[in-house]
Amino acid sequence: MKRILYIGNKLSKHGLSPTSADILPDYLSQEGYKVMTASSLKNKALRLFHMIWMVLFRARTVDVVVIDTYSTSNFWYAVTCGMLCRILGVHYIFILHGGNLDQRFSQVSEWILDVFKTAFANVVPSKYLLEKLNTFNFNNIHLIPNWIDLKIYPFKARSHLDPKILWVRAFDEVYNPEMALEVIEELQKNHPLVKLCMVGPEKDGSLEKSRAMAKKKNLSVEFKGKLSKKEWIHLSNDFDVFINTTSVDNTPISLLESMALGLPVVSTNVGGIPYMIDDKKNGILVEPENPKEMAIAISDLIQDPQLAETLSCNARREVEEYDWSNVKPLWLELLS
Repeated sequence: MKRILYIGNKLSKHGLSPTSADILPDYLSQEGYKVMTASSLKNKALRLFHMIWMVLFRARTVDVVVIDTYSTSNFWYAVTCGMLCRILGVHYIFILHGGNLDQRFSQVSEWILDVFKTAFANVVPSKYLLEKLNTFNFNNIHLIPNWIDLKIYPFKARSHLDPKILWVRAFDEVYNPEMALEVIEELQKNHPLVKLCMVGPEKDGSLEKSRAMAKKKNLSVEFKGKLSKKEWIHLSNDFDVFINTTSVDNTPISLLESMALGLPVVSTNVGGIPYMIDDKKNGILVEPENPKEMAIAISDLIQDPQLAETLSCNARREVEEYDWSNVKPLWLELLS
């Protein structure tokens, strides 16, 4: 039996959105791996200490250490744990997340880059990030896409749309929730019955700002907060369009999920999004920070049932390649 130590922010029980650290260990366990994880501690200092302790005292008892890596403060957690694995002579794998991770790499010293270059592998979830990291001359990069378990997403074809809009992300300024409200403000000029539902946990104060903005402008917006996956999948039945307003992105799981559910997607054209969405074929792309363009795109969809149905059906077909059954062999091959 292969043994894995998985290092990452496993914080969904504290109200944050699930990450790879919350999901992938369970799926690997189902494939016969024994997986230990760190850490689910909410306090950042204690979480880092727990990660370091697990590497120091558990890494030599496992076959490989898998380390989630983001461009935020978590980057330094990953570097610290990777460096310890290197010193201990333990195989370690980084999973690289985040649409602006290349900027982080460009700001660090060569010895930190060496921690990544000497890893057993660096896993990237998108061709977008793969291309971004080419300039750093890593020779150990493996492309394993982000994935979803398609069977838990019931498909509902949409054609004749009502102006009922769904937004699902954490309330963080990088995901630009205020743009969603600006889109609704534009839409209600011609669609007075427009409705927006925003789902996601608070992260940096953006939720309260969004609430205040919606109240000030008298917008029809419902804030659901964080919902379980089952809850928001059920909720999606009542909506006809999914919008993604982010300013920076890679391969967002929420976008894959909405496409699997048959929700026509209108998204900002940033990061790895155009690698997922072919404009006017399985979704619609608009320029970032342009709520008027997004509102026009949604209005066009409402007026064109044939286009809406085409996007809905093509999106479901597109995400089939992201199903766990297709991605699982790539993980099993790497871990073997």
